[in-house]
Amino acid sequence: MSKPQTYDPISRINHWIIAVAMIGMVGFGLYLGFVDLPRETSTPLIDLHKAIGVLVLIFGVWRVGLRLVQGFPPPASQMPSWQETASKAAHWALLASVIVMPVSGIVASMYRGQPIGVFGRFEIPALTENPGIAGLAGQIHEFGGIGLAVLIGIHIAAALKHHVFDKDTTLTRMLSSRTEKASETR
Repeated sequence: MSKPQTYDPISRINHWIIAVAMIGMVGFGLYLGFVDLPRETSTPLIDLHKAIGVLVLIFGVWRVGLRLVQGFPPPASQMPSWQETASKAAHWALLASVIVMPVSGIVASMYRGQPIGVFGRFEIPALTENPGIAGLAGQIHEFGGIGLAVLIGIHIAAALKHHVFDKDTTLTRMLSSRTEKASETR
């Protein structure tokens, strides 16, 4: 049995939940990192960023697990081998970031001695302060966020390139199941 040419509805929903969450969190994180806010303003925003980050991790584990089980459909069109390799590398880097970004943020907070409240539902407790671990996790989170912003831009540009210039179904198959039906009738 051949791999489907499009993504199933669960994969599409999962992709868009994570896409919106990661784009929002990267933007939110960059804002918090580069705008000098007074402490009384920044603290609740940072707490919100952390709480959403925990939810992103939960959905991210689902996303990565689903992708590992299902794999990827074949490319929607022929492309040079370097493009196919770059595409696979970018997809794996995006999947890795879905786990690495929230985990590094959580670890940094925990080892700074800061618990993480998740919308009043539960709390991830602080651990004994360890500046070395907190600093390393914080650096991974900070530089990972900048790298992720670039990677998301490349991912969006590549999807648009496939849609506008290559005129293939790379983008549309993540938007609708009609792509598969249309390709079956050709």
